Amino acid sequence: MAWAWVDERLGLQPAVDMVAEKTVPEHRHTFWYYWGGLCLFFFVIQVVTGLLLMVYYEPGENAYASVAKITNEINYGWLIRSIHSWSANLMLGAVFIHMFSVYFFRAYRKPREFGWWTGLGLLGAAMLFGFSGYLLPMDELAYFATRVGLAVPEIMPGAGPLITAIARGGTDVGAATVQRFFVLHVMLLPMVFMALLGLHLWLIQKHGNKLPPGEEEKPVSEQRSVKFVPNFMLRDAAAWLVALMLLVGLACFFPWKLGPPADPLAAAPEGIHPEWYFMSQFIVLKLLGKVLPGVIGEYLGVAIFTLGGVFWGLIPLLDPESAGGRRARLFTWIGLLAVIGFLFLTVLAYWLP
Repeated sequence: MAWAWVDERLGLQPAVDMVAEKTVPEHRHTFWYYWGGLCLFFFVIQVVTGLLLMVYYEPGENAYASVAKITNEINYGWLIRSIHSWSANLMLGAVFIHMFSVYFFRAYRKPREFGWWTGLGLLGAAMLFGFSGYLLPMDELAYFATRVGLAVPEIMPGAGPLITAIARGGTDVGAATVQRFFVLHVMLLPMVFMALLGLHLWLIQKHGNKLPPGEEEKPVSEQRSVKFVPNFMLRDAAAWLVALMLLVGLACFFPWKLGPPADPLAAAPEGIHPEWYFMSQFIVLKLLGKVLPGVIGEYLGVAIFTLGGVFWGLIPLLDPESAGGRRARLFTWIGLLAVIGFLFLTVLAYWLP
C-alpha cells in the first residue's frame, strides 16, 4: 500500500524495474567492472568525512589553527582527517584504473562516447578536488606546492594569468586563496561532479556494461551474465568492505601529517612537489625547464599535455573501428604507452632530486 501510494505520485516503478532487470556480463575480465563502484564508494567517504571536517574547519586566516585543532584536540579528528585524505588518493587511483580499463575494453565506442567524455570530466573534477583540498590546511608543504601549481596556468597565453589571479585572490597565495579554494572545493566542484556523475551513471544504466574485445565475438549462447540485484551488488559490497578495511588501516597506521604553518617569507623547503597524480606533469615541466631556455620549456610542456588531453578526449572519434567490435592494435599500443608513460614519469619524479 505504501509503495503504491508513493509510486502513484512519483512514478518510480519503471526505474525500479530497469534496475531489477539489469544484468552484468560475467567473464574472465569481470574484475575490472568493480573499479567504477569503488570510485563511487570513495567519493561517498569523501562527502561524509568532508562534512564532518567542515564542522570545525575555518577557511582564511585561521585555516592552519583549525586543522591543528581537528588533528590534536578534537576526539578522533585525526582519524577523520586521515580517512578523508587517504580516500581522496585512493579515489583518484581507482579513477585512473577505471579509466584505463574502460579504454582497453573499448567502452568509448558507439554508442558509449558520452560515457567516455563524462568519465574524463569526472577525472578532471577529481583532480581539481585534490588540488583545491591540498591547500586548505595551509601548512608549509601545501603553501609552497600550491604556489608551484598555480605558476603553471599563469604562463599560459590568453586567460592563464586571469585564471591564476582569480584563484589566488591577490599577488601571492594567502588567506584569500584559501577561502576561494574552499568555495571551489565544497560548493562549485561538488555541483559539477554530481551533475556529471548522475549523467555518467544514467548512461551506464542505459547502455549496460561493455564486453571486452574477444568476449563480444563469442556466440550469444556462450556469453554469461549475472543479475545486478542482488548478485553483482553483493560482490560490489564485498569489494567496498575490502576497500574500507584498507582505508581504515592506512588512516590508523599512516595518519596524515600536518606540517609547520606556512611562512611566505621563508625559503621553499627542498623537495617540494605536488601529489602523485600530478607528478608526471610536474617532472616533464621540470625537465623541459632545465633543457630549454626561459619559459620555452614550460610553454612546450603545457602544450604537450594540452594536446595530449585533447587527443585522449577525441579517442572515440579517432578509433577507426569505433563502429564495430574489432580490435584496433594501434589504439591498444597507444593505451599501453599512456599507462607505461604515466607510471614511469611518476616514479621518475619521486626518484630524481
